[in-house]
Amino acid sequence: MGQDNRIFQKKLRTTLTERMEVLDMETFYAFHLVTNNRMTVGQRIDFTKGQTNTLHRFFLEKEIRNEQQQDVFDVIARKSTLNEEETTLVKRYLGSTSRAIREQITEFVRVQHFPHYPSRLSCLYATKTLEQAMQWKALFESYNRQVLQLVKLKVKGRYFEGNAELLPKEDGCSFAVKIEQARNYWTNKSSGPLTELLIDGKIEVCEIIENY
Repeated sequence: MGQDNRIFQKKLRTTLTERMEVLDMETFYAFHLVTNNRMTVGQRIDFTKGQTNTLHRFFLEKEIRNEQQQDVFDVIARKSTLNEEETTLVKRYLGSTSRAIREQITEFVRVQHFPHYPSRLSCLYATKTLEQAMQWKALFESYNRQVLQLVKLKVKGRYFEGNAELLPKEDGCSFAVKIEQARNYWTNKSSGPLTELLIDGKIEVCEIIENY
């Protein structure tokens, strides 16, 4: 009986997983703010094969160096007092590294506990509503990040709707605390002023709502 029950439970888990995968690949619409290269109607983006996105390239692949091609460790290893240029380099490195740590911890928690959600490092960032898109546009413009377009997307894939304010903090708290913050991000479905929609799968631009 025990073996039969284990077989039944295994089949049940397999069936539920297959059903979840079908639900995950539903077709839906979303809105996206374009900040790099302008998009065109009919343009397609494919995140079905684990391609990395701009967030991954910017925080995990980019090297932080000064005009002399020195990194922060070159600078602090030979000087006890830093000039303005060297101080700026240290600040840039700390800012980029703290964000990279945030994203790696968030991804670690996702892989361990929420693998059915899209990865923040292999997705497109969008919103469910125009109102949410406008909130992000105002935030981008508050720190001089240029917004080129607002587009509507047709998506066949998975999504996760989360509150960006719940992401691990970029501060000096322990990694254990940051892991709990990441877990809270993935489990808390409450909306906020910075609600974001992580989407993957097959994405197509179906409308240019606004050019800026």
